[in-house]
Amino acid sequence: MEKAGIRKEIIARLKNLSKEEIKRWSEWSCQEICSLSAYQEADTIATFLSMPHEMDTSFLIHQAQLDGKKIVVPKTYGKGKMVFVPYDENDLVLSAFGVWEPRSEVVFDPSEIDIIHVPGLAWNQAGYRIGYGGGFYDRYLAQFQGTTVSTIYDFQRYEFREEEFDQAVRKVLCYETND
Repeated sequence: MEKAGIRKEIIARLKNLSKEEIKRWSEWSCQEICSLSAYQEADTIATFLSMPHEMDTSFLIHQAQLDGKKIVVPKTYGKGKMVFVPYDENDLVLSAFGVWEPRSEVVFDPSEIDIIHVPGLAWNQAGYRIGYGGGFYDRYLAQFQGTTVSTIYDFQRYEFREEEFDQAVRKVLCYETND
């Protein structure tokens, strides 16, 4: 199946999840990430601001704040450019993609970010992912040297052939369902 077909299938499955299922997945994801030594040793954590059908990153953001971590989230510019800026829940704007983004222009240098929680739709066994199709994360991760982690539902494991520009996520944590 082509990437577009995989995206469509996975989005439909995610949108079928109940709020309670997403909450359980989100809590599990937060616990799993926070148990990683890379998280425990990190000063700065990057994550995304989730859409309703995705893992709710507010659990991770809240815990990271309690743990004294700096939180940075993505901001996109033009065609395919993404940077990470400080998270401030009171200074967000809805982007053209329908995702909340910070207004801040204070860009974090990639070398200052210890761990990036990477979103997406499907991951193969080697950690390569299919995102929403903009290539933002692949371009950013090509220059990033820190730890990358994704938290996924078991149905998001999908065999596909990665492309030359794709970047693998180093640690993929998989939430097993009873389906």
